[in-house]
Amino acid sequence: MQFSDKLTELRRRRGLSQEQLADFLGVTRQSVSKWESGTAMPELGKLIALSDLFSVTVDALVKEQLDLPDPDRAVDMEENRAARLEAKMDDLTRYMRGYSYDSKKQLFGLPLVSIRLTRRGFWGRDSVAKGIIAIGNTAVGVVAVGACSVGLFSIGALSVGLLSLGALSAGVGALGAVAVGIAAFGSCAVGVYAGGVAAAGKEIAVGVAALGETAVGQEAAGGHTLLWGAGLTRPEVESFLRACHPGLWQPLLDVLTFLGAHIK
Repeated sequence: MQFSDKLTELRRRRGLSQEQLADFLGVTRQSVSKWESGTAMPELGKLIALSDLFSVTVDALVKEQLDLPDPDRAVDMEENRAARLEAKMDDLTRYMRGYSYDSKKQLFGLPLVSIRLTRRGFWGRDSVAKGIIAIGNTAVGVVAVGACSVGLFSIGALSVGLLSLGALSAGVGALGAVAVGIAAFGSCAVGVYAGGVAAAGKEIAVGVAALGETAVGQEAAGGHTLLWGAGLTRPEVESFLRACHPGLWQPLLDVLTFLGAHIK
C-alpha cells in the first residue's frame, strides 16, 4: 500500500475531512489533497505529526511493505503487550527476590546448606541464611559466608566467629583490615597476640607501630621491645620471642616471626 492510500484510509477511519486534517497539521487543504493523490510527500515534521495523530510509526506510513495496523488485531496486540509487561514484572520480582535454597538434608535441625542471596537488604526472612553451611546477605552457621557472617568459620565484610576473615573481623582467630581477637592480624589489629601495620597486643604485638607486653616494630612500646632499625632477620625475631615467651605455640610463633621479619 502506498503512502497516499494509507493516509486516505487513516483519515477516513478517524472521520476527518481533508480540511480538518490540514487545520490540525497547519497546512492547506490542497497540500493534503496532493499527499493523498500521490503527487507530493509531506516533510519529516509533518510525517511525525501524522504518526502521532494516527498512532502508527513513521515506517508504517512510508514503507510500502509495512501495512497499517488492522483494527481487528488491536485487542490481540494489547493482550500481547500486557503479557510481555507481566513477564517483565515477573522477571523483576525474581531479580529482587534473588536466590534462596535450603537443602532437604538437615543436621541438628538445621539445613546442611542454606543460601539467601537477595537485593532487599541484610535483614529479614529472605536475607538471612541459617544452616551448617550458610551463604547469604547475612549468614549464620558453622561455616558462614556473607556480607555479615556469624559462625565457627566466618567470611564476610563483617564477620564474627571462632576463625573469622573480613574487612571487620572478630574472633578467637581474626584476619581483616580491622581485626579483634585472641590472635588478630590486619592493618589494625587488637588482641592478646596481634600483628599488623598498627598492632596492640596484651602479650605480643608485631607491627610498624606495636604496643604490647612484648613488642616488635619500627615504633615499639612495651615491657620488652625489639626495634627494626635497619631490619630484622627471622632468626633474630624468633630468638627474641622465644626468650620472652618460651611456651608460645609454635604455629603462632611462626606467624609472628614472619610478620616481624617482613612488615616494613
